[in-house]
Amino acid sequence: MKLVRSFRLLSVFAIVSLAPLPAAQAQDKWPSKPITIVSPYAPGGTTDILARLLATHLNKALGETIIVENKAGAGGNIGTSQVAKAQPDGYTFLLAASGPIVIAGTLYSKLNYNPATDFTAVSPLARTSFVVAINPKSGLTSIQDIIAKGKANELSFGSAGSGTPQHIIGEMFNVAAGTQIQHIPYKGSGPLLNDLVGGQVPLAFENPLPISQQVKAGNLKVLAVTGAQRMAAMPDVPTLAELGIKGVDAQPWYGLLGPANLPADITQRMNTEVQAILASPEVKERLAGLGVEPMVMTPQEYQAFITADIDRWGAAVKASGARVD
Repeated sequence: MKLVRSFRLLSVFAIVSLAPLPAAQAQDKWPSKPITIVSPYAPGGTTDILARLLATHLNKALGETIIVENKAGAGGNIGTSQVAKAQPDGYTFLLAASGPIVIAGTLYSKLNYNPATDFTAVSPLARTSFVVAINPKSGLTSIQDIIAKGKANELSFGSAGSGTPQHIIGEMFNVAAGTQIQHIPYKGSGPLLNDLVGGQVPLAFENPLPISQQVKAGNLKVLAVTGAQRMAAMPDVPTLAELGIKGVDAQPWYGLLGPANLPADITQRMNTEVQAILASPEVKERLAGLGVEPMVMTPQEYQAFITADIDRWGAAVKASGARVD
């Protein structure tokens, strides 16, 4: 009788031990292997710079290797789509630029991910006004020069890709100034910067972060800021509104997203770590020097912000008439 009872108890313990752990308990071990952050543009651009800055500090905070994978193409949509289709296990994240999230859904007639539903908002990183940057040897010395050549259909501008903020801000300028500046898409800010400095393209509506060193070296010149206010990093550069160009108030952003259905505890842990990194004096000083402003939001606040921005930028795309088939 004792033997039978002992066998039954052993069977019960065996069943319990083989049962799967509750989700919360299993996720307590996260992270237990390297984490990948996908940067959807070529090396050298803003997303790449921010991804590598974040990876360095997350490595220390989480005690795991953080891999930055550049997956460029289609204006950032290829790398963005890769994360949309990834497993929501906390080991694949997107260093999101606002273009593929808040612009692409309106700009592209076909998109193999849904910007509104295929992602988990984890944490915003930074936002910034963009700048009107020219090659000093281009013959362009003022916004009025750009308008004159643009109205004569004698000018082109480069961007980080179709559907990026650089593209749409350029189209917004065309609408506001009555110009016809032709768009030339690149696979990220890095390749664009090479041609802008080399003189192959004369003009760009670009993030100040990747071009700051070239501006300091005198290889590029900034004529105006696209936001409503002057930038602290470039206090002497006027806004487009100050120069008479109304309706181009744009501040694109960058943030960290996961695939849809990312577990809430992983989302919150990553948000906490990222926000702590952004609040550190070292990182705040680095971002200020790069001309970008850190963003403080919970995952819920960030999701609401994205939803509102999809509507706002979608309206700007429709007004510009831009479309990519």
